[in-house]
Amino acid sequence: MTTDYFDGQSDAAFQPARRAFAVVPHPTNEVDPLPKALYIGTGGNVTLRSIDGSADVVFKNLASGQILDVRAQFVRVSGTTATDIIGLA
Repeated sequence: MTTDYFDGQSDAAFQPARRAFAVVPHPTNEVDPLPKALYIGTGGNVTLRSIDGSADVVFKNLASGQILDVRAQFVRVSGTTATDIIGLA
């Protein structure tokens, strides 16, 4: 059995992710669960709306392997050219 020394700790946005999952850009669907950050597998642009954002923004020229420290509620298909995006929650 694996020992988890952080099992009794409460989770917070600034702590390491406890879950990783594929993010598929979509015109209207929310990212679920809400990630702490996004891992960009293959670089490009990412169009998203953050949890407290009122409009979409485009992060341009992200590098492959980059961690994007933003809590993205939506990752839009339009304008997103990066692929292999992983949500970290």
